[in-house]
Amino acid sequence: MTTNHTDDSGRSRTVLLAGAGGVLGRHITRALTEAGHEVTGLGRGPRNDIQADLLDRDALLRAVDGHRFDTVIHAATALRKSPMRHRDMHATNALRTDGTVHLIEAARATGARRLVSESMVFGYGYGDHGDQVIDEDGPFGPRGRSPELEAHIAAMRIKEQLTFGASGLEGIALRFGLFYGPGGTDALLSMLRKRQLPVPADHGRVLPWIELTDAARAVVAAVERGRPGQAYNIADRAPLGFGAHVRCVAEGFGLPKPMTVPLWLMRPMSYAHTMMSTTLRVSTAKAERELGWTPVHPAARDGLAAMRAAGALT
Repeated sequence: MTTNHTDDSGRSRTVLLAGAGGVLGRHITRALTEAGHEVTGLGRGPRNDIQADLLDRDALLRAVDGHRFDTVIHAATALRKSPMRHRDMHATNALRTDGTVHLIEAARATGARRLVSESMVFGYGYGDHGDQVIDEDGPFGPRGRSPELEAHIAAMRIKEQLTFGASGLEGIALRFGLFYGPGGTDALLSMLRKRQLPVPADHGRVLPWIELTDAARAVVAAVERGRPGQAYNIADRAPLGFGAHVRCVAEGFGLPKPMTVPLWLMRPMSYAHTMMSTTLRVSTAKAERELGWTPVHPAARDGLAAMRAAGALT
């Protein structure tokens, strides 16, 4: 049974969505709108309703002046393609730290009372977690094993700490698996067609995945029913190695199977190598219990088959 944690969880909300122009943001906008909520997009691009850079505090506060919102969602990212090297994460790390500080100030200025932040399962730490299935009570944000990893993990740790510690706001964090789906799998398809995407053998390594429309549904559930001060793992029920996922994409869309290479050959792509070296499983029981959320697509194979059947990607 789903428990509503606010007395007005069923009402229509006015939502300020930071990152509305991104792949996840577009799915969130659609899901919230279909659920009856009013979404205002915030970002740097011209398609946003409010144009502002989260890293420019003064400009952000000027941009939201005079607006009122019930809820603010922080799904902003600087990534336009999959990060390959550690430096590719630097701008997104800044959005998770300084950007969150500024967005919280903007949320208060608009009278918002709820803040939902996008987080990631990698906040549990990169590396081999073995067969352990990690739930939200496990340590989040352990110190990274290198300066580069610490920079990434610290950004996720700080974003959640700011979210939960923002006085006057009901802070909720959603710890997502790796995204795939309409708008997110396109780049893989292009690279597979050109035979430009070698992948390592997984050798038992697995990662959590989540289809983008399922991720957006979780955001709606958090807006409506999330418990303040809580984090929720959001992933499907079939963790899969990175190489296995790419091979599943190739098979699902009738494309050539990617070349399999030794993992050490990926080391020049430092961030991708770190991610591909990680073994991580998470429990989503809390999200299912408290948010009433379950993935429509329990495994990547299901989500990819649905996408192909719907013609979502060609």
